[in-house]
Amino acid sequence: MKKWIRNFKRKAAKALDLPSDIITDLPRLTMIGFVQLYIENHHGVLLFSDSELRLLLKKGQLIIKGEGLTIRMILSEELFLEGSIHQIQIIE
Repeated sequence: MKKWIRNFKRKAAKALDLPSDIITDLPRLTMIGFVQLYIENHHGVLLFSDSELRLLLKKGQLIIKGEGLTIRMILSEELFLEGSIHQIQIIE
């Protein structure tokens, strides 16, 4: 049943010309060079230091590693990160 719902949401997003990340609650990452990262559709900060950021996703975690990481803006589902970004990993 879950697979059917997921497929229905994807087809509905395509038919209505909506971004699939909004309908399916997927994270959206916008990276500018290796120094800025804008993240949408996260579900909270699990860990933050100047070398690592872990965010909770609907299914899993998003891990960003780097140096001199700074959160410039944080809202309920959006986050703007600056610093030297070395690695981005998603764990399901």
